[in-house]
Amino acid sequence: MLSFVLSRSFCQVVTEANRRCYPAFGSIFRTFSTWSPKCDEASQDVVTYSELKTMLASHNIQLFDVRNPDEYQAGHIPQAVNVPLDNLEGSLQLSPELFEQRFEVKAPTKADDNIVFHCKSGSRSIRALGIAHQLGFSKARHFKGGYSEWVEQEGKLIK
Repeated sequence: MLSFVLSRSFCQVVTEANRRCYPAFGSIFRTFSTWSPKCDEASQDVVTYSELKTMLASHNIQLFDVRNPDEYQAGHIPQAVNVPLDNLEGSLQLSPELFEQRFEVKAPTKADDNIVFHCKSGSRSIRALGIAHQLGFSKARHFKGGYSEWVEQEGKLIK
């Protein structure tokens, strides 16, 4: 437990140092500072399939699918909004009015604790989570199993 706390604290210090020291190169350093599994795959950052189902059933979720539009069109989790990973950083920085205009959903706020990212299998969603955390959406989480686990659990084929 102590090693987890220490590694998490160290990761937060490194991430903050990168953000403050290299603001012009933020996206480059973000790639490296948010990719470490010890930094990003803390259990509080991961939503399980059953948690996702509960959040969807209660409509208490802002679910963002960070896959490419063609992947999203081929099949997606209900209530998911497609915000491709390449557009995520800029999208999260839009004004609430522009975000709502572009995506036709309420804009997430930094205080929201129901923001969840997902992709096909977790690789892009963990990167999305790092970007969101870097921008101050510290309560955001990700569905590690992604659309692949969703399809497996729901018994539907990916088309």
